[in-house]
Amino acid sequence: MRPIGAVTRGTTGYNRLRRSDRWLTAVHGGLLRSADRPLVVDLGYGSAPTTTVELFDRLRAVCPAVEVVGVEIDPERVAAAKPAERPGLTFVHGGFELPVARPPTLIRAFNVLRQYGEEEAWRALYGLRDRLAPGGVLVEGTCDELGRRCSWLTVDADGPQTITFAARLADLDRPSELAERLPKVLIHRNVPGEPIHELLTAFDHAWAVCAPFRSHGVRARWIATAELLAGTRPVAVRPPLGGRRRWRLGEITFAWSAVGG
Repeated sequence: MRPIGAVTRGTTGYNRLRRSDRWLTAVHGGLLRSADRPLVVDLGYGSAPTTTVELFDRLRAVCPAVEVVGVEIDPERVAAAKPAERPGLTFVHGGFELPVARPPTLIRAFNVLRQYGEEEAWRALYGLRDRLAPGGVLVEGTCDELGRRCSWLTVDADGPQTITFAARLADLDRPSELAERLPKVLIHRNVPGEPIHELLTAFDHAWAVCAPFRSHGVRARWIATAELLAGTRPVAVRPPLGGRRRWRLGEITFAWSAVGG
């Protein structure tokens, strides 16, 4: 079967996806441990297997039974990744059809859908969602070249559930700068009248109000901003998730209803 999809630029690098990996192990480690023969697919790992190997090592630390398969549409990239294989970690040629032996418990697809149109991205999201094992989760997102600004969606059998923003806070002037790394299904909707624009505007306002906290460090300001958002309309009906433990890491998660209408 011919792989479904198109070859991406393949940009990758060490620790580029460390922020999402940290979140994955904390938030979905239990899902993997509860699964029978948990399988994780890393779709579109790029020109080198670096981030897939890192994902494997980090997931094995919280779920020793997990297997990881890196899927790439470029056969030359797959051939180059083969020397990095080890028990529980393999690399295969394929695309959105996911040529794996069984439905995965978790699919990670980072920096894959940015080159597609919004409708194509939605089709890909739901196509991947339908290939998950029961109870499985798709994590789809994007980040900058150094992994310092990221956002990602979680999608399950019922559709999109959450959006998470993560950043190196020392490099962030205001939260709305993360808009340049929104997932493909949202990036063109960051305009007045759309929920994602409303959320980012409220985020910037709360960040400005919490400016006095910067004397205690940028992390304290970020936490105070998240706490303010939790009690300020129009976001009060859809407060940020995760709590201080996640916020202090430069993360913040919102229910999909905060951005998807």
